[in-house]
Amino acid sequence: MTDTAYVGEAVEAPGTEVDVVIVGGGPAGLSAALNLGRARASVVVVDAGRPRNAATLRSHGFLTRDGIPPLELRKLARAELAAYSNVRLFDRTAVSGLLPIDSSDGMRFVVALQGRGAGIPPAVAARSVLIATGLRETLPGIPSLRAYYGMTIFSCAACDAWELQDRSLALIGETPDLAARARLIARWTDRLTVFTNGTDALDTVEEAELAASGIVVERRVIDDLEGERGAVSAVRLADGERVAVDGGFVRPQWHPALDFAAGLDLERDRFGNLVTDRSGRTSVPGVYAAGDAASPGPQQLIVAAGQGARAAAVIVHDAVGVRTAH
Repeated sequence: MTDTAYVGEAVEAPGTEVDVVIVGGGPAGLSAALNLGRARASVVVVDAGRPRNAATLRSHGFLTRDGIPPLELRKLARAELAAYSNVRLFDRTAVSGLLPIDSSDGMRFVVALQGRGAGIPPAVAARSVLIATGLRETLPGIPSLRAYYGMTIFSCAACDAWELQDRSLALIGETPDLAARARLIARWTDRLTVFTNGTDALDTVEEAELAASGIVVERRVIDDLEGERGAVSAVRLADGERVAVDGGFVRPQWHPALDFAAGLDLERDRFGNLVTDRSGRTSVPGVYAAGDAASPGPQQLIVAAGQGARAAAVIVHDAVGVRTAH
């Protein structure tokens, strides 16, 4: 690959050309890179270096890697990719634009980059693009929440509820799916209090259904959390009352990180996630999606990695004209 300058709007292919650009260096993107590399595709992985699970001390449910720190998992994956000279990783690099191009050599997209590392070109042309950017999350506005997040307050029951089983737990949220989330978490404990933080996230029917299952609903506004060194011990309400807890879950609001792809008019679901077929193809030919950025959204690491591997296989099949089921 050779690098040339990129000037102005993305309308002509830059000098750096690859088979696939992968936007996102999490489990989905790195898994796809490994499988594409083994298929002899030339690949660039663009990683901004801001993983959503950076606050998580341990990841669970990943076969052979249960309990591994997420950053260690990424480190191991990158070490494996280093064996493939046809795969390049652009660290600390953001994608600022993604647009289609008309090229006689099969390049269909130009990906504009903003990188801080040495040797990062201003743009890359690609035959295909895999979007694996994940999601941004917004937590309820509780002052100390981040101090406990990833240690004793979590967002994923499948990932972390085992370690909190049979304890007094809090579920904090302001989203319409709060009742469904409460019923799920109650699988691991019979001492659950749902905090709506003064919102109408639960209606009276849902509250009655939860109460019938032994789940307490607390509608008062939360002042803050209490605890030490990441171990939450109580939810303090605005009137000063304290509800003792040993841990819990929070329901974030999720936001797809897809501003860079606005020029492609990709189909999205009602939550803003990319709509794909079961093989990861989006509504724009040549653009694929895997991991949290794709509908239905947040998922376990092992599921995201599997989606990345699946998308990689489909990209290879599509490139050589081998039909893969939708």
